[in-house]
Amino acid sequence: MGLFNAMMSLSGAIDTDAIENERLARHTSYRIGGQADLFLTCHSYHALRRAVEILSREQVPWVIVGKGSNLLVADTGYRGAVITLGREFQRTVLAEDGVTLTVGAGVILARLVNDAFTKGLSGLEFAVGIPGTVGGAVSMNAGTRQEWIGSLIEDVVTYKPGAGLRHYAHDDVYWAYRENGIPRDEIILEVTLKLHLGDKPEIRAEMERSLLRRRRTQPIGTASCGSVFRNPPGRSVGAMVEECGLKGFSVGGAEVSPVHANFIVNNGNATANDVVSVIQHVYDKVKEAYGVELKPEVKFLGF
Repeated sequence: MGLFNAMMSLSGAIDTDAIENERLARHTSYRIGGQADLFLTCHSYHALRRAVEILSREQVPWVIVGKGSNLLVADTGYRGAVITLGREFQRTVLAEDGVTLTVGAGVILARLVNDAFTKGLSGLEFAVGIPGTVGGAVSMNAGTRQEWIGSLIEDVVTYKPGAGLRHYAHDDVYWAYRENGIPRDEIILEVTLKLHLGDKPEIRAEMERSLLRRRRTQPIGTASCGSVFRNPPGRSVGAMVEECGLKGFSVGGAEVSPVHANFIVNNGNATANDVVSVIQHVYDKVKEAYGVELKPEVKFLGF
């Protein structure tokens, strides 16, 4: 593949920062992962389109990554280019109606939640404490079992490589627990959310309740990727794993969290292989005990 040619073409390109052999552990909440051949930050749509066109022409594999909060990167890294979204994708604009927000995919979800609170807008309280970017949250329809970000979306703008921009209204997209119908080969660039005016003390109180629940039931502050498996219909993965006696089970530096059994945490020196070994063990034991084949929520890169 033309990795050298791609690097030469992208080095110094307008609105693009290019780094060779970047360690991906620096860009994931797991703090795990080897090097990517190229790490690109594209600060505008035109920079993104140019980067994708060059990488495709040179036959260099590429992937879009947000803050890496739901990602496990192989110890050997990724043979290709990792792309992140920069300045142009980190803007939030409030419409004249005072309740409609247009948000770039690169905006940190926590910042959006706080911005909404500052403006007295309600609807995002459930998202307090969820890590990652807006683009990542939309791609996995992040939220709780009862509330998710897709229910607030009025419009999504994506980029389809080779075809250009695409627009989807809310009803054009299938939304469900931890999934949606946005094509996997399209890059989410921007979303429009419809919130509603609320009482700021009530919004703050609900945010505090949501954050307290997360702090009480999840290993906040510990390196992890969040929930490892999706909850099957009507079942709790955490409860099943706990009933299998797997809380505290570990391989190397990777451990099933004693706080929440659907979290596998990095105790400081875990490798990706350690985490995969724990995931496989949990999968096997739950299947053996319940006949349920768990579906990973975490995404894998470089395996």
